[in-house]
Amino acid sequence: MTARLSLYQKAENELYKMDSSVKTKFYDFCHQFRRDPDHPSLDLKPLKGDGRIFRAKIDRSYRALLARAGVSADGVQQWLIVAVRHRKDVYEELSVAINRITGEIEFVDLGVVGQSVLQRAGLQLTPAPDEQAAPAAEPTPAPVVADQPPTPAEPLLVGCTPEDLRRLGVADALIDLALTVTTDEELDQLIAGAPRLTAEVLTGLGSGMSVEEVEREITQPASTELEPGFENDMAAALTRTAVTTVDDDIRNVLAEGDFRAWKVYLHPTQRKIVDRNYSGPARVSGGPGTGKTIVALHRVARLAAALPPGHGKPILLTTYTKNLTADLRSRLTSLMDPALLSRVDIKHIDQLAQSVLNENSAPGSQRSLITDDAALDVLREVLFEHDEQRWDAEFLFDEWEQIVLGQSLATRQDYFKARRAGMGRALSRPERAVIWKLLDQFTLRLNGLGRETWAQAAERAARYEMERARKIQLRAERKRDIGGGDLTHLDDNSSAIRYLRHRYRHIVVDEAQDLSPAHWKMLRAMVAPGSNDLFIASDTHQRIYDRQVTLSTVGINIRGRSSKLTLSYRTTQEILDQAAKVVRGVTYDDLDDGTETLNGYHSLLHGPAPEYVACDDWTDEITQLAEALKRWREEIMHPAEDGTVRDPSGTMAVCVADGDMAGRVAADLELKHGITTATLTKDGPQGSGEVHIGTMHRFKGLEYQKLAVVGASAGILPRTAVVEKYETSDPKRYERELKKSRNQLFVATTRARDALRISWHGRPSPLLPLQGQKGSGLGK
Repeated sequence: MTARLSLYQKAENELYKMDSSVKTKFYDFCHQFRRDPDHPSLDLKPLKGDGRIFRAKIDRSYRALLARAGVSADGVQQWLIVAVRHRKDVYEELSVAINRITGEIEFVDLGVVGQSVLQRAGLQLTPAPDEQAAPAAEPTPAPVVADQPPTPAEPLLVGCTPEDLRRLGVADALIDLALTVTTDEELDQLIAGAPRLTAEVLTGLGSGMSVEEVEREITQPASTELEPGFENDMAAALTRTAVTTVDDDIRNVLAEGDFRAWKVYLHPTQRKIVDRNYSGPARVSGGPGTGKTIVALHRVARLAAALPPGHGKPILLTTYTKNLTADLRSRLTSLMDPALLSRVDIKHIDQLAQSVLNENSAPGSQRSLITDDAALDVLREVLFEHDEQRWDAEFLFDEWEQIVLGQSLATRQDYFKARRAGMGRALSRPERAVIWKLLDQFTLRLNGLGRETWAQAAERAARYEMERARKIQLRAERKRDIGGGDLTHLDDNSSAIRYLRHRYRHIVVDEAQDLSPAHWKMLRAMVAPGSNDLFIASDTHQRIYDRQVTLSTVGINIRGRSSKLTLSYRTTQEILDQAAKVVRGVTYDDLDDGTETLNGYHSLLHGPAPEYVACDDWTDEITQLAEALKRWREEIMHPAEDGTVRDPSGTMAVCVADGDMAGRVAADLELKHGITTATLTKDGPQGSGEVHIGTMHRFKGLEYQKLAVVGASAGILPRTAVVEKYETSDPKRYERELKKSRNQLFVATTRARDALRISWHGRPSPLLPLQGQKGSGLGK
């Protein structure tokens, strides 16, 4: 090999969309280039505009655009493929530079900029001569455009100066152009071909963020400390740039499609979070699709790579549900060597608690688990037997889970002293005494049945782990007191105490907002406090269970070690705008006594506005839904340029409020409209149907190209029967229930990648952001 090739991410994305024949020829080109960049068949020549960019021949029609990237440590010449273009789209005005903020290599192609913007800026593109291309009658002329009106429109980024854009990290070649755009359409064209940081900055400014907000939310998190002279060191810049190394597996890389890039790409902001060494627990937050899970997975891979040799599993990766755990395992497999992956323990949080209980229980003594609904029935029996009418079962069950189990209260005196922040109505001491007696009878009844809830199991597991951690700490203190000597003579008769240690060296938690206080206490006890002990990914706007936790109260201090992601890679800006309105005006915590906002949350993706559909009745709603699903199917199956047809299975989904409605929708679609379905369960989709159907809870962590929310009617979203009774009796509980419904709708709407459709019959849900919408059916 006489040259080493890397592939710029934008070039990789371009290749995904090309015909398979072009991909094959590109692979052959890479193979030849690595062997001999100067081979005559490649026709490697520099462009006149930027001497650092060369063009080389892939075949008769396509050209690779490359930049020299210095020499590697082993003396091999490095090249970066920045674009793959048809020969007629290769212009002299292409350029590469090193960004002054991120230190990354940036490729700027003015060919994607709108012609009106170029003309306003006094620029005209010059096609690069291509002697080996098929002869053409004349060079492709620049498009002819109408004269500008006598009075030019006001620039869209009025108030911004060239110095502002330079400070924010906009590529030099695009600063003047950005200040000439006058419409959203022109700005979108500019953003579409811009380097990533430039695109984020311009998107933020175009959406109304101030220069100061953009600098704080976008530029500063992406900044890197750079040495003097960095702007000329392409080799060093290459190490900071997201690239794919071109090797003998490139054919498989190109065949995997866009999802591969999403799984492995790290934005500079994300990479800094992954690579940083933290002195204690750290947290990353961000809205849906901002890559929190990607960061968590890369964090696991980074921690595993730094482990000393061994065969144990010193790293735990955990999340809330079983199906999310399976997804994490699958995605982590694509990022890590199998040997390192074997050092990672991947378990959902309740599975982890059960393993602790199994370890600490005698054979046959383990209690069987009971659902919350079944436990509520037992509590109702207790209330009936005591003729208790002051408290309903739902209130007492909430008090039991949130306060008694949440704070591990073992005695009545502990309950008398317990804080009940955010729980709604205040309780007097006599009322607490009555409640404690009822809950004590309830737990005794469950014990007699040999049953316990998941929350009880988590609380018991936490106590076992906390006791284990206490013993470890006592032994360490004893050893320290005697100067590090042997403690064998001080140990009890159990040899296990001599080898007792924390279960994990590092713990990474995804979807952390849904964990209970008991879960956190268990996790805190499983890892020794110290460097890189806990890494937490969360978004409290997606909290769909009523579990409010302040991490500092469970021994986890994240102050000064929190990061925020604001760029969504999944959902279009049009969908994000509507989803954000669902939770706007409601206060969200940040897991640490502060507040969380969606300020600066944005996307570089654009698509159609969400569709809002008012229907006459249930039959009409299902009929219109079926028509939309069939239309989506046709769009997804539209043949690609190479003639391939995509399988629509698993790309479309229908989200509903509850399980009963999910069954009804599935039956109606299949029996009346011939549309096959698969139901989402905790174990993933059940069935082979092309359309996935599930409740809002089941959509957590998933994404679909096109998604419909049905039954979004008043009384269903939220359930009036559930929340209305609290409106006067317990206003704080009422607000919590409404907030939970908002969060569920927010999660559901942000599962859509390209298209979102929301329908109802009767009156629409008050949670829908319908003001000013022009979707079909409104006003019926």
